[in-house]
Formats: sequence, structure tokens, C-alpha cells
Amino acid sequence: MVGRFDDGKEAAALRTIGEVSDALGIKPHVLRYWEQQFPQLKPLKRSGGRRYYRTQDITTVETIDRLVNREGYTLKGARAALRAGTVGAAVGGAVAPDGAHILPQLKAIRARLAAAIGA
Repeated sequence: MVGRFDDGKEAAALRTIGEVSDALGIKPHVLRYWEQQFPQLKPLKRSGGRRYYRTQDITTVETIDRLVNREGYTLKGARAALRAGTVGAAVGGAVAPDGAHILPQLKAIRARLAAAIGA
């Protein structure tokens, strides 16, 4: 997360919705919608409703973005994965192996599908 923000602020500094939007490439209206859909995402709101994202909020946004836009989760599925704590954290641009236990099952499914289509 820290590497994406080249704004001269400390890593733990609060950031506005505009700063988060620009740094992560996610539109502000999407961030506001995700606040409604994901109880884990609760940025600070100051006078006038101005949002300030903490480091943990930004990490949550990055996780939601990865699940929904890169891994193909639905919002409902991403919400369930976050709630269950089964989501691997992004580490150095890679995803920590949280689902390693299902890899053999996925390989078996792939083999059955390949056999079914004659590949």
C-alpha cells in the first residue's frame, strides 16, 4: 500500500477519498458504494461527512478490489470471504497462499473437465 502513495505523507497518515481513488484507480463513487456493502470498510468521517481513510481501510479497499476485479468474486462472495477471514493478504504484489489446501481439488476438477472435452 505504501508504495502506491507518493504524496509525501507518512505511511500511517489519513488520506481523503480523492487521494485513495487516485492512488488505487478506483472511482470515489465505487469506494462509497463499497462502504455500504462491506461492514469492514469504515473510514473516519469528519465534519461535513468528509471521509478519511486509515491504513487498514486502504488495505481493505485493496483486498476488495483484488477479490472483485481480479479474482472474479461477486460482492456477496467477497463480503463472505472477508467476514470468514479466508482471504489471503496481498504481500509484495502477490497473494499469500490462503487456499493452498484446495489446490489438489482444483487440479482434479481440471483433469475431469479436460477428460470430458477430450483435451
